Amino acid sequence: MSDPDPRLLELLVCPNCHGEVAYVPEESVIECRGECGYRYPVRDGLPVMLIDEADKP
Repeated sequence: MSDPDPRLLELLVCPNCHGEVAYVPEESVIECRGECGYRYPVRDGLPVMLIDEADKP
């Protein structure tokens, strides 16, 4: 698996609450640091920023 491009990560926000996100490389997920805390999968180096694909707390 490859990591997402760091330049792309700077542009991303959570599609659910519009909060900041952070990449968690150990789990290969993009984690919302805002209100909702949703976790979005990263597949083949591409973040899948779809609410329906997110793990919800």
